[in-house]
Amino acid sequence: MEIASETERKYDVPDGFVLPSLVGTAGIRDITGAETHDLDATYFDTDDLTLMQNRRTLRRRTGGGDAGWHLKTPGAGASRTEHRVPLDGGDENTVPAELHGQVRAFSRRADLKPVARLRTHRIETPLRDAKGRTLALVAQDQVRAESDGTEQRWQEIEVELVDGDAKVLDAVERLLFRAGATPATGPSKVARALDGRLRKKETPKIKNPVQAYARDQREALTGYDPGVRQGDPESVHKMRVATRRLRSTLKTFKRSFPGFEEVGDELKWLADLLGQVRDGQVQKGKLLAGVKESGEHFAEVATRIRQYLDDQVEQGRAALDEALESERYLALLDRVDQLAELPGGGEPDPVKRAAKSLAKADRLLDQALADGEDAELHEARKAYKRARYAVEVFAAGKPGKKLVDALTDLQDVLGAHQDSVVARELLHELGPDNFWFGVLWARQEQVGKDTYAELPVVIESSRKKKLRKWIG
Repeated sequence: MEIASETERKYDVPDGFVLPSLVGTAGIRDITGAETHDLDATYFDTDDLTLMQNRRTLRRRTGGGDAGWHLKTPGAGASRTEHRVPLDGGDENTVPAELHGQVRAFSRRADLKPVARLRTHRIETPLRDAKGRTLALVAQDQVRAESDGTEQRWQEIEVELVDGDAKVLDAVERLLFRAGATPATGPSKVARALDGRLRKKETPKIKNPVQAYARDQREALTGYDPGVRQGDPESVHKMRVATRRLRSTLKTFKRSFPGFEEVGDELKWLADLLGQVRDGQVQKGKLLAGVKESGEHFAEVATRIRQYLDDQVEQGRAALDEALESERYLALLDRVDQLAELPGGGEPDPVKRAAKSLAKADRLLDQALADGEDAELHEARKAYKRARYAVEVFAAGKPGKKLVDALTDLQDVLGAHQDSVVARELLHELGPDNFWFGVLWARQEQVGKDTYAELPVVIESSRKKKLRKWIG
Protein backbone atom coordinates (compact mmCIF):
# COMPACT_ATOMS: atom_id res chain seq x y z
CA MET A 1 0.00 0.00 0.00
CA GLU A 2 1.32 3.43 -0.98
CA ILE A 3 0.64 6.43 1.27
CA ALA A 4 0.78 10.02 0.05
CA SER A 5 -0.34 13.42 1.30
CA GLU A 6 -2.39 15.75 -0.88
CA THR A 7 -3.43 19.38 -0.57
CA GLU A 8 -6.02 20.66 -3.00
CA ARG A 9 -8.79 23.22 -3.47
CA LYS A 10 -12.00 22.79 -5.45
CA TYR A 11 -14.12 25.28 -7.37
CA ASP A 12 -17.43 25.30 -9.23
CA VAL A 13 -17.36 26.84 -12.69
CA PRO A 14 -20.14 27.71 -15.18
CA ASP A 15 -20.61 26.11 -18.59
CA GLY A 16 -18.10 27.41 -21.11
CA PHE A 17 -15.60 28.43 -18.41
CA VAL A 18 -12.17 29.23 -19.87
CA LEU A 19 -9.07 28.71 -17.74
CA PRO A 20 -7.38 32.12 -17.34
CA SER A 21 -3.72 32.63 -18.14
CA LEU A 22 -1.73 31.63 -15.09
CA VAL A 23 1.77 32.25 -16.44
CA GLY A 24 3.65 34.87 -14.46
CA THR A 25 1.89 34.39 -11.13
CA ALA A 26 3.53 32.76 -8.09
CA GLY A 27 6.56 31.63 -10.08
CA ILE A 28 4.53 29.84 -12.79
CA ARG A 29 6.39 29.98 -16.12
CA ASP A 30 4.95 27.12 -18.18
CA ILE A 31 1.48 25.56 -18.52
CA THR A 32 2.05 23.40 -21.59
CA GLY A 33 1.62 19.64 -21.74
CA ALA A 34 -2.01 19.25 -20.66
CA GLU A 35 -3.32 15.67 -20.60
CA THR A 36 -6.85 14.34 -21.00
CA HIS A 37 -8.21 11.46 -18.88
CA ASP A 38 -11.53 9.68 -18.60
CA LEU A 39 -11.98 8.53 -15.01
CA ASP A 40 -14.54 6.08 -13.67
CA ALA A 41 -14.79 5.92 -9.88
CA THR A 42 -17.07 3.83 -7.67
CA TYR A 43 -17.32 4.93 -4.04
CA PHE A 44 -17.81 2.47 -1.18
CA ASP A 45 -19.32 3.02 2.24
CA THR A 46 -21.79 1.56 4.70
CA ASP A 47 -25.53 2.02 4.23
CA ASP A 48 -25.50 4.96 6.64
CA LEU A 49 -22.31 6.46 5.15
CA THR A 50 -20.26 5.94 8.31
CA LEU A 51 -16.91 6.42 6.58
CA MET A 52 -17.76 9.75 5.01
CA GLN A 53 -19.36 10.91 8.24
CA ASN A 54 -15.91 10.36 9.76
CA ARG A 55 -14.06 12.08 6.89
CA ARG A 56 -12.95 8.87 5.18
CA THR A 57 -13.51 8.41 1.45
CA LEU A 58 -13.00 5.02 -0.21
CA ARG A 59 -13.16 4.46 -3.96
CA ARG A 60 -12.11 2.21 -6.83
CA ARG A 61 -11.05 4.21 -9.88
CA THR A 62 -9.99 3.34 -13.40
CA GLY A 63 -8.40 5.68 -15.92
CA GLY A 64 -5.72 8.30 -15.34
CA GLY A 65 -2.25 7.83 -13.95
CA ASP A 66 -3.25 6.54 -10.52
CA ALA A 67 -5.90 3.92 -11.24
CA GLY A 68 -6.56 1.70 -8.26
CA TRP A 69 -8.21 1.65 -4.86
CA HIS A 70 -7.89 4.91 -2.93
CA LEU A 71 -8.70 5.68 0.70
CA LYS A 72 -8.54 9.33 1.73
CA THR A 73 -8.24 10.14 5.43
CA PRO A 74 -7.72 13.37 7.41
CA GLY A 75 -4.15 14.69 7.28
CA ALA A 76 -2.33 17.59 8.87
CA GLY A 77 -4.17 20.91 8.61
CA ALA A 78 -6.11 21.17 5.35
CA SER A 79 -4.26 18.28 3.70
CA ARG A 80 -5.51 14.74 3.19
CA THR A 81 -3.65 11.45 3.34
CA GLU A 82 -4.31 9.03 0.50
CA HIS A 83 -3.71 5.29 0.81
CA ARG A 84 -3.41 3.56 -2.56
CA VAL A 85 -3.67 -0.09 -3.55
CA PRO A 86 -3.29 -1.09 -7.23
CA LEU A 87 -6.01 -2.94 -9.11
CA ASP A 88 -5.26 -6.66 -9.03
CA GLY A 89 -7.98 -8.08 -11.24
CA GLY A 90 -10.04 -9.23 -8.27
CA ASP A 91 -13.72 -8.65 -7.58
CA GLU A 92 -14.36 -4.99 -8.29
CA ASN A 93 -16.96 -4.87 -5.49
CA THR A 94 -14.67 -6.34 -2.79
CA VAL A 95 -12.58 -3.81 -0.89
CA PRO A 96 -8.92 -4.93 -0.47
CA ALA A 97 -8.23 -6.25 3.03
CA GLU A 98 -5.49 -3.70 3.77
CA LEU A 99 -7.87 -0.81 3.10
CA HIS A 100 -10.80 -2.47 4.85
CA GLY A 101 -8.63 -2.76 7.95
CA GLN A 102 -7.88 0.96 7.81
CA VAL A 103 -11.57 1.76 8.34
CA ARG A 104 -12.60 -1.18 10.54
CA ALA A 105 -12.84 0.96 13.66
CA PHE A 106 -15.54 3.01 11.89
CA SER A 107 -17.39 0.46 9.75
CA ARG A 108 -17.30 -2.24 12.47
CA ARG A 109 -19.48 -5.11 11.25
CA ALA A 110 -21.23 -3.26 8.42
CA ASP A 111 -20.63 -4.23 4.81
CA LEU A 112 -18.84 -1.81 2.50
CA LYS A 113 -20.78 -1.49 -0.73
CA PRO A 114 -21.03 0.87 -3.73
CA VAL A 115 -22.90 4.08 -2.86
CA ALA A 116 -22.07 6.31 -5.84
CA ARG A 117 -20.43 6.26 -9.26
CA LEU A 118 -18.66 9.24 -10.83
CA ARG A 119 -17.50 9.41 -14.44
CA THR A 120 -15.23 12.38 -15.08
CA HIS A 121 -13.73 13.80 -18.26
CA ARG A 122 -10.60 15.59 -17.04
CA ILE A 123 -8.16 17.99 -18.66
CA GLU A 124 -5.12 18.19 -16.39
CA THR A 125 -2.69 21.06 -16.81
CA PRO A 126 0.69 21.15 -15.02
CA LEU A 127 1.88 24.50 -13.63
CA ARG A 128 5.69 24.56 -13.87
CA ASP A 129 8.32 27.01 -12.68
CA ALA A 130 11.42 28.17 -14.56
CA LYS A 131 13.33 25.04 -13.55
CA GLY A 132 10.64 22.73 -14.88
CA ARG A 133 9.31 21.70 -11.47
CA THR A 134 5.58 21.03 -11.33
CA LEU A 135 4.23 23.38 -8.68
CA ALA A 136 0.61 22.27 -8.98
CA LEU A 137 -1.88 20.52 -11.24
CA VAL A 138 -5.08 22.14 -12.45
CA ALA A 139 -7.83 19.65 -13.32
CA GLN A 140 -10.84 20.86 -15.36
CA ASP A 141 -13.54 18.26 -14.75
CA GLN A 142 -16.83 17.52 -16.46
CA VAL A 143 -18.63 15.21 -14.04
CA ARG A 144 -21.53 12.78 -14.45
CA ALA A 145 -22.60 11.32 -11.10
CA GLU A 146 -25.04 8.52 -10.27
CA SER A 147 -26.30 7.63 -6.80
CA ASP A 148 -29.47 5.99 -5.56
CA GLY A 149 -31.05 6.19 -9.02
CA THR A 150 -30.35 9.91 -9.43
CA GLU A 151 -28.02 11.41 -12.05
CA GLN A 152 -26.35 14.82 -11.88
CA ARG A 153 -23.95 16.70 -14.14
CA TRP A 154 -21.67 19.64 -13.37
CA GLN A 155 -18.26 21.18 -14.05
CA GLU A 156 -15.59 22.00 -11.53
CA ILE A 157 -11.88 22.68 -11.15
CA GLU A 158 -9.41 21.11 -8.73
CA VAL A 159 -6.00 22.65 -7.99
CA GLU A 160 -3.63 20.22 -6.28
CA LEU A 161 -0.19 21.10 -4.91
CA VAL A 162 2.77 19.08 -6.12
CA ASP A 163 6.09 20.85 -5.40
CA GLY A 164 4.62 24.28 -4.74
CA ASP A 165 3.36 25.88 -1.55
CA ALA A 166 0.21 27.61 -0.31
CA LYS A 167 1.22 30.84 -2.09
CA VAL A 168 0.70 29.05 -5.42
CA LEU A 169 -2.79 27.98 -4.37
CA ASP A 170 -3.65 31.50 -3.22
CA ALA A 171 -2.43 33.13 -6.43
CA VAL A 172 -4.23 30.67 -8.70
CA GLU A 173 -7.40 31.02 -6.64
CA ARG A 174 -7.48 34.78 -7.09
CA LEU A 175 -7.26 34.41 -10.87
CA LEU A 176 -9.93 31.70 -10.96
CA PHE A 177 -12.32 33.86 -8.95
CA ARG A 178 -11.81 36.77 -11.36
CA ALA A 179 -12.63 34.43 -14.26
CA GLY A 180 -15.95 33.39 -12.71
CA ALA A 181 -15.11 30.38 -10.49
CA THR A 182 -16.69 30.07 -7.05
CA PRO A 183 -15.86 27.88 -4.04
CA ALA A 184 -17.09 24.33 -4.53
CA THR A 185 -20.61 23.63 -3.33
CA GLY A 186 -19.55 20.65 -1.24
CA PRO A 187 -16.35 19.21 0.24
CA SER A 188 -16.05 16.58 -2.51
CA LYS A 189 -17.56 15.27 -5.73
CA VAL A 190 -19.04 12.26 -4.00
CA ALA A 191 -20.68 14.42 -1.31
CA ARG A 192 -22.38 16.35 -4.09
CA ALA A 193 -23.35 13.12 -5.86
CA LEU A 194 -25.08 11.83 -2.73
CA ASP A 195 -27.50 14.75 -3.08
CA GLY A 196 -28.09 15.56 0.58
CA ARG A 197 -27.77 12.03 1.97
CA LEU A 198 -24.44 12.94 3.57
CA ARG A 199 -25.17 15.24 6.44
CA LYS A 200 -22.56 17.04 8.46
CA LYS A 201 -21.68 15.11 11.60
CA GLU A 202 -22.73 17.16 14.59
CA THR A 203 -20.37 17.17 17.55
CA PRO A 204 -22.28 18.73 20.45
CA LYS A 205 -20.33 20.74 22.96
CA ILE A 206 -19.97 18.94 26.26
CA LYS A 207 -19.86 21.10 29.37
CA ASN A 208 -19.07 18.24 31.75
CA PRO A 209 -15.23 17.96 31.74
CA VAL A 210 -15.22 14.27 32.73
CA GLN A 211 -17.48 13.36 29.83
CA ALA A 212 -15.51 15.56 27.41
CA TYR A 213 -12.28 13.84 28.47
CA ALA A 214 -13.81 10.40 27.94
CA ARG A 215 -15.00 11.41 24.49
CA ASP A 216 -11.52 12.67 23.59
CA GLN A 217 -10.09 9.24 24.46
CA ARG A 218 -12.75 7.55 22.33
CA GLU A 219 -11.66 9.71 19.39
CA ALA A 220 -8.02 8.82 20.04
CA LEU A 221 -8.79 5.09 20.12
CA THR A 222 -10.47 5.09 16.73
CA GLY A 223 -8.11 7.70 15.31
CA TYR A 224 -4.93 5.72 16.04
CA ASP A 225 -6.42 2.34 15.09
CA PRO A 226 -5.34 2.58 11.40
CA GLY A 227 -1.74 3.45 12.33
CA VAL A 228 -1.60 0.55 14.78
CA ARG A 229 -2.72 -1.82 12.03
CA GLN A 230 0.10 -0.50 9.84
CA GLY A 231 2.64 -1.14 12.59
CA ASP A 232 3.43 2.50 13.33
CA PRO A 233 5.20 2.57 16.75
CA GLU A 234 3.92 6.05 17.64
CA SER A 235 0.32 5.01 16.95
CA VAL A 236 0.80 1.95 19.16
CA HIS A 237 2.08 4.19 21.94
CA LYS A 238 -0.68 6.79 21.65
CA MET A 239 -3.47 4.24 21.38
CA ARG A 240 -2.13 2.57 24.52
CA VAL A 241 -2.10 5.92 26.32
CA ALA A 242 -5.71 6.51 25.26
CA THR A 243 -6.79 3.13 26.68
CA ARG A 244 -5.03 3.91 29.94
CA ARG A 245 -6.52 7.38 30.20
CA LEU A 246 -10.02 6.09 29.55
CA ARG A 247 -9.65 3.17 31.97
CA SER A 248 -8.34 5.52 34.63
CA THR A 249 -11.24 7.92 34.05
CA LEU A 250 -13.77 5.12 34.45
CA LYS A 251 -12.14 4.08 37.71
CA THR A 252 -11.66 7.52 39.25
CA PHE A 253 -15.04 8.93 38.20
CA LYS A 254 -17.05 5.70 38.24
CA ARG A 255 -20.28 7.45 39.28
CA SER A 256 -20.27 9.22 35.91
CA PHE A 257 -20.36 5.87 34.07
CA PRO A 258 -22.86 3.58 35.82
CA GLY A 259 -23.23 0.17 34.18
CA PHE A 260 -19.87 0.28 32.40
CA GLU A 261 -17.75 -1.47 35.02
CA GLU A 262 -16.65 -4.24 32.63
CA VAL A 263 -15.22 -1.76 30.12
CA GLY A 264 -12.23 -1.17 32.38
CA ASP A 265 -11.25 -4.84 32.18
CA GLU A 266 -11.61 -4.82 28.40
CA LEU A 267 -9.49 -1.70 28.12
CA LYS A 268 -6.81 -3.41 30.21
CA TRP A 269 -6.93 -6.37 27.80
CA LEU A 270 -6.31 -4.02 24.87
CA ALA A 271 -3.64 -2.01 26.70
CA ASP A 272 -1.75 -5.22 27.58
CA LEU A 273 -1.75 -6.30 23.93
CA LEU A 274 -0.44 -2.90 22.86
CA GLY A 275 2.13 -3.10 25.65
CA GLN A 276 3.51 -6.40 24.39
CA VAL A 277 4.50 -4.57 21.22
CA ARG A 278 5.45 -1.22 22.70
CA ASP A 279 7.51 -2.41 25.68
CA GLY A 280 9.74 -4.60 23.54
CA GLN A 281 10.38 -1.72 21.14
CA VAL A 282 11.31 0.65 23.98
CA GLN A 283 13.56 -1.82 25.81
CA LYS A 284 15.34 -2.75 22.60
CA GLY A 285 16.15 0.88 21.88
CA LYS A 286 17.51 1.54 25.36
CA LEU A 287 19.51 -1.65 25.82
CA LEU A 288 21.04 -1.76 22.36
CA ALA A 289 22.04 1.90 22.59
CA GLY A 290 24.09 0.99 25.65
CA VAL A 291 25.56 -2.07 23.96
CA LYS A 292 26.59 -0.15 20.84
CA GLU A 293 28.57 2.29 22.94
CA SER A 294 30.42 -0.55 24.64
CA GLY A 295 32.50 -1.93 21.75
CA GLU A 296 32.99 -5.28 20.07
CA HIS A 297 32.97 -7.31 23.30
CA PHE A 298 29.22 -6.91 23.40
CA ALA A 299 28.44 -8.24 19.91
CA GLU A 300 27.07 -11.52 21.22
CA VAL A 301 25.15 -9.69 23.92
CA ALA A 302 23.58 -7.37 21.33
CA THR A 303 22.57 -10.30 19.12
CA ARG A 304 20.90 -12.13 21.98
CA ILE A 305 19.04 -9.03 23.21
CA ARG A 306 17.92 -8.10 19.71
CA GLN A 307 16.68 -11.60 18.91
CA TYR A 308 14.80 -11.95 22.19
CA LEU A 309 13.06 -8.58 21.96
CA ASP A 310 12.37 -8.91 18.23
CA ASP A 311 10.65 -12.22 18.95
CA GLN A 312 8.67 -10.60 21.76
CA VAL A 313 7.53 -7.75 19.50
CA GLU A 314 6.68 -10.14 16.65
CA GLN A 315 4.59 -12.36 18.92
CA GLY A 316 2.92 -9.30 20.39
CA ARG A 317 2.26 -7.93 16.92
CA ALA A 318 0.59 -11.17 15.82
CA ALA A 319 -1.60 -11.25 18.93
CA LEU A 320 -2.54 -7.58 18.48
CA ASP A 321 -3.39 -8.02 14.80
CA GLU A 322 -5.65 -10.94 15.66
CA ALA A 323 -7.32 -8.97 18.45
CA LEU A 324 -8.07 -5.98 16.22
CA GLU A 325 -10.05 -8.24 13.90
CA SER A 326 -11.96 -9.89 16.74
CA GLU A 327 -15.56 -9.48 17.82
CA ARG A 328 -14.27 -8.73 21.31
CA TYR A 329 -12.49 -5.59 20.05
CA LEU A 330 -15.51 -4.43 18.05
CA ALA A 331 -17.72 -4.96 21.10
CA LEU A 332 -15.31 -2.85 23.16
CA LEU A 333 -15.51 -0.02 20.62
CA ASP A 334 -19.31 -0.24 20.76
CA ARG A 335 -19.27 0.10 24.55
CA VAL A 336 -16.82 2.98 24.40
CA ASP A 337 -19.16 4.74 21.97
CA GLN A 338 -22.02 4.26 24.40
CA LEU A 339 -20.18 5.61 27.44
CA ALA A 340 -18.85 8.55 25.43
CA GLU A 341 -22.42 9.59 24.64
CA LEU A 342 -23.62 9.57 28.27
CA PRO A 343 -24.86 12.95 29.50
CA GLY A 344 -22.47 12.96 32.48
CA GLY A 345 -22.99 14.70 35.76
CA GLY A 346 -23.19 11.60 37.96
CA GLU A 347 -20.16 12.58 40.04
CA PRO A 348 -21.20 15.11 42.74
CA ASP A 349 -17.70 16.60 43.17
CA PRO A 350 -15.33 15.32 40.45
CA VAL A 351 -12.53 17.74 41.38
CA LYS A 352 -12.55 16.28 44.88
CA ARG A 353 -12.24 12.79 43.36
CA ALA A 354 -9.15 13.92 41.45
CA ALA A 355 -7.70 15.40 44.66
CA LYS A 356 -8.25 12.10 46.48
CA SER A 357 -6.52 10.22 43.69
CA LEU A 358 -3.52 12.52 43.97
CA ALA A 359 -3.42 12.22 47.76
CA LYS A 360 -3.42 8.42 47.47
CA ALA A 361 -0.45 8.54 45.10
CA ASP A 362 1.42 10.78 47.58
CA ARG A 363 0.85 8.27 50.39
CA LEU A 364 1.98 5.31 48.31
CA LEU A 365 5.16 7.10 47.26
CA ASP A 366 6.00 8.17 50.81
CA GLN A 367 5.56 4.58 51.99
CA ALA A 368 7.65 3.23 49.10
CA LEU A 369 10.49 5.60 49.94
CA ALA A 370 10.30 4.65 53.60
CA ASP A 371 10.44 0.93 52.76
CA GLY A 372 12.97 1.26 49.93
CA GLU A 373 11.07 -1.28 47.81
CA ASP A 374 11.17 -1.13 44.00
CA ALA A 375 7.82 -2.90 43.72
CA GLU A 376 6.20 -0.24 45.90
CA LEU A 377 7.77 2.52 43.81
CA HIS A 378 6.20 0.91 40.75
CA GLU A 379 2.76 0.92 42.42
CA ALA A 380 3.26 4.58 43.33
CA ARG A 381 4.16 5.33 39.73
CA LYS A 382 0.91 3.74 38.51
CA ALA A 383 -1.03 5.71 41.11
CA TYR A 384 0.55 8.97 39.93
CA LYS A 385 -0.34 8.10 36.36
CA ARG A 386 -3.99 7.69 37.37
CA ALA A 387 -3.81 10.92 39.36
CA ARG A 388 -2.27 12.83 36.48
CA TYR A 389 -5.01 11.66 34.13
CA ALA A 390 -7.62 12.76 36.69
CA VAL A 391 -5.98 16.19 37.02
CA GLU A 392 -5.83 16.50 33.21
CA VAL A 393 -9.62 16.44 33.12
CA PHE A 394 -9.74 19.86 34.81
CA ALA A 395 -6.37 21.32 33.78
CA ALA A 396 -7.72 24.02 31.48
CA GLY A 397 -5.98 26.94 33.21
CA LYS A 398 -2.34 27.75 33.86
CA PRO A 399 -2.17 26.29 37.42
CA GLY A 400 -3.72 23.04 36.23
CA LYS A 401 -1.33 22.69 33.32
CA LYS A 402 1.65 23.39 35.56
CA LEU A 403 0.53 20.70 37.97
CA VAL A 404 0.14 18.23 35.10
CA ASP A 405 3.67 19.08 33.94
CA ALA A 406 5.07 18.57 37.44
CA LEU A 407 3.27 15.24 37.83
CA THR A 408 4.53 14.18 34.40
CA ASP A 409 8.12 14.93 35.45
CA LEU A 410 7.66 12.88 38.61
CA GLN A 411 6.07 10.03 36.71
CA ASP A 412 8.90 10.09 34.15
CA VAL A 413 11.55 9.70 36.84
CA LEU A 414 9.62 6.86 38.46
CA GLY A 415 9.19 5.34 35.00
CA ALA A 416 12.90 5.53 34.22
CA HIS A 417 13.60 3.82 37.56
CA GLN A 418 11.10 1.05 36.75
CA ASP A 419 12.60 0.63 33.28
CA SER A 420 15.98 -0.03 34.90
CA VAL A 421 14.37 -2.66 37.15
CA VAL A 422 12.77 -4.41 34.17
CA ALA A 423 16.02 -4.18 32.19
CA ARG A 424 17.96 -5.84 35.00
CA GLU A 425 15.42 -8.66 35.19
CA LEU A 426 15.70 -9.19 31.43
CA LEU A 427 19.52 -9.14 31.45
CA HIS A 428 19.61 -11.66 34.30
CA GLU A 429 17.20 -13.93 32.41
CA LEU A 430 19.18 -13.77 29.16
CA GLY A 431 22.71 -14.09 30.56
CA PRO A 432 22.79 -15.09 34.24
CA ASP A 433 26.38 -16.37 34.01
CA ASN A 434 27.73 -14.07 31.30
CA PHE A 435 30.28 -11.44 32.32
CA TRP A 436 29.25 -8.90 29.69
CA PHE A 437 25.57 -9.24 30.60
CA GLY A 438 26.73 -8.60 34.15
CA VAL A 439 28.42 -5.39 33.06
CA LEU A 440 25.19 -4.17 31.46
CA TRP A 441 23.27 -5.25 34.56
CA ALA A 442 25.56 -3.09 36.71
CA ARG A 443 25.00 -0.13 34.41
CA GLN A 444 21.24 -0.50 34.74
CA GLU A 445 21.65 -0.76 38.49
CA GLN A 446 23.42 2.61 38.37
CA VAL A 447 20.57 4.04 36.30
CA GLY A 448 18.23 2.92 39.06
CA LYS A 449 20.35 4.64 41.70
CA ASP A 450 20.62 7.82 39.64
CA THR A 451 16.89 8.06 39.03
CA TYR A 452 16.18 7.31 42.69
CA ALA A 453 18.43 10.24 43.60
CA GLU A 454 16.39 12.53 41.32
CA LEU A 455 13.15 11.83 43.17
CA PRO A 456 13.39 14.41 45.97
CA VAL A 457 13.57 17.32 43.52
CA VAL A 458 10.61 16.23 41.35
CA ILE A 459 8.58 15.29 44.43
CA GLU A 460 9.09 18.73 45.94
CA SER A 461 8.16 20.40 42.65
CA SER A 462 4.94 18.40 42.34
CA ARG A 463 3.83 19.21 45.91
CA LYS A 464 4.15 22.98 45.84
CA LYS A 465 1.10 24.52 47.45
CA LYS A 466 0.63 27.09 44.70
CA LEU A 467 0.33 24.26 42.16
CA ARG A 468 -2.21 22.30 44.18
CA LYS A 469 -4.24 25.08 45.70
CA TRP A 470 -6.90 24.95 42.99
CA ILE A 471 -7.51 21.24 43.41
CA GLY A 472 -7.64 21.18 47.20
